[in-house]
Parts: sequence; structure tokens; C-alpha cells
Amino acid sequence: MSAPEAEHQAGTSHVGADRIRSVLTRLRRVDPRLYVVYVAFLLILVFFSIYLRDDGFTSSQNLLNIVKQTTPITVMAVGLVFVLSAGEIDLSIGSVVALSSLVAALTLRDHGMVLGILAGLGVGVGAGLINGFFTTVLRLPSFLVTLAMLGLIAGLARWVTDLASVAVVNERYANVFGSGSVGPVPSLLIWSAVVVALGWFLFRHTRFGAHVVATGDNTDAARVTGIRVARVKIAVLLLSGTLAALAGLLYAGRLQSATYTLGEQDLLPVIAAVVIGGTRLFGGTGSVVGALVGSLIMGMLNNGLILMGLSASGQMIAQGVILLTAISVTLREPRGS
Repeated sequence: MSAPEAEHQAGTSHVGADRIRSVLTRLRRVDPRLYVVYVAFLLILVFFSIYLRDDGFTSSQNLLNIVKQTTPITVMAVGLVFVLSAGEIDLSIGSVVALSSLVAALTLRDHGMVLGILAGLGVGVGAGLINGFFTTVLRLPSFLVTLAMLGLIAGLARWVTDLASVAVVNERYANVFGSGSVGPVPSLLIWSAVVVALGWFLFRHTRFGAHVVATGDNTDAARVTGIRVARVKIAVLLLSGTLAALAGLLYAGRLQSATYTLGEQDLLPVIAAVVIGGTRLFGGTGSVVGALVGSLIMGMLNNGLILMGLSASGQMIAQGVILLTAISVTLREPRGS
């Protein structure tokens, strides 16, 4: 081999070694916790597909039902991604679901579809503005503010109809917000896709999304750089309240009735879906797509455990164990940090 050829081969080997080291360095920087939700989704799907292969778990109808049943959770999870990423929390979303569905159903019955929708969404807008006011203007912790609002709104939901449910008899409303479809695609699936797509774009590709992350990562630094932190926090709480109200409208459309119990059990699944999906509880990081996958995991768990014949108590125990494990893996800080 001639000297020039030897030098060329040595140079090529050196470049190849540098590329390998660069790839290895990038892999070491990847946080595996960001992919926990996707691994968990596949493992749970495979487990139920094998264990419940004779019970129709993998049938197209059952899988579609899972997506439809988790749509309200998905919608609320998108809003909570913004709230948690900004370093705040919203515990009032479940109560907003109930009150918004009842107000929408009552207004729908007496004044028509358009006013019914606006009234239902208005509940969420009002709740979000109140949460934002007390959190930013009065500088109270959002945990305590939204906890108080949870109780206040839950009481209003019980008082407004004296514990009675309200039927939704408007077929057009039910078709748009629950039981209808556009061709072969259910309307609930369309709602999920639209909310997730808009949420993803807003979070990843707009200045507002960048400001949300910066606010949650370091509030003081964000304020110094000119970000209007108070406005950002009001906006995310307003968005969360509005999407919770939309979830209430979707519940009313799918069930064709509204009651004060709607949304009561949704807070834990929503928070779990968001956190498992890669959003930090203490701000600075979030994932709308991860929240979607997290909500689907919650839907699969609920559906699979029911098909397995577990009692209500058994389902709660199994869900608690799985969620505790997943959240522990997601939130655990790496050594040396």
C-alpha cells in the first residue's frame, strides 16, 4: 500500500471513529424516561391482545370504543400539559366538566344549540379566569386556588339541578359532540385529533408555547427576558378550563345526558396521562403527543380490566399499581443530578 493510500485510509478511519463517538454521545444524552409512555403503551397493548384474544379486545369496534371513551380525558390532558409546563396545576377540571355539561344541557333545552354550546364553554372560561386571577393577581398557589374551585364548582353542579340529571334530546348536538360521525370516522375521534393537533402546534411551534416552557423552567429568568409571566399563567389556566368545559360537552353528547357526577373520577387519570406522557409536574417540559398516548393507556387499562372480569375494587387496585409504577419511573431523577 502506498503512503497516500495509507494516509487516506487512516483519515477515513479517524472520521468514522469520530462519527461513532458523536452518535454514542448523543445517545447518552437521551433521557429514556421520555419514551416510557410509548414502551408502556406497546407492552399493555401486547399483554391484553394476548390475554384477551378470545374476548374481542383487538376487534376494531373495541379499539374504536377505547378511543371514543378516552376523548374527554385526551381533551383535558392537552390543557393540563400547558398548565403543568408553566409550573402551575389545575385541580378543578373534573368539576368544570360536570357544571359545563349541566349548563349546556339546560340552555340547549330552553334556548337552542348555539347558546347551549356557548353557555357550556362559558363555564370553563369563567373558571379559568377566576383561577388565573387568584393565582397571578393575588399570588396564591394554584394548587390551593384550584382545589377551592373544585369544591365550589362541584357544589354549584349539585345545586343547579338539585342533583337531577338533564337529558340531551337535541339530535344535532348529540351527533356533533358524541354519537355522530363524518363518513366512517366518529365525531369523537375527530374532536381528539383536532384538539391534539392544535395543542401540539401551539405548544411546539408558536411563541406562546415557548413562553409557557420558559415560564415553567425558570419564572424569574422568563420575567427578566421580557415574558409576561402573569399573562402566560392566566392563559394556560384559561385554556385548561375551556378544554375541561369542552370535555363536558363531549360527555353530554356521547351519553345524551348531563349529571353532576360527570368528571368526578377524571382528575387522576388526566394527571397520570400527562405525567406519564413526559410532562414534568414542576414545569419546564411537556408533550402533547405523550399526553395523547398516556390517555390511550388509561383507556386500554380500563377496557382490558373490565374484559378480564375484575371487580370495581380490583380494577382500582390494578390501575393504582400500574400508575404508581409508571409515574415513579417517569419522575425519578437520574443519579448525579
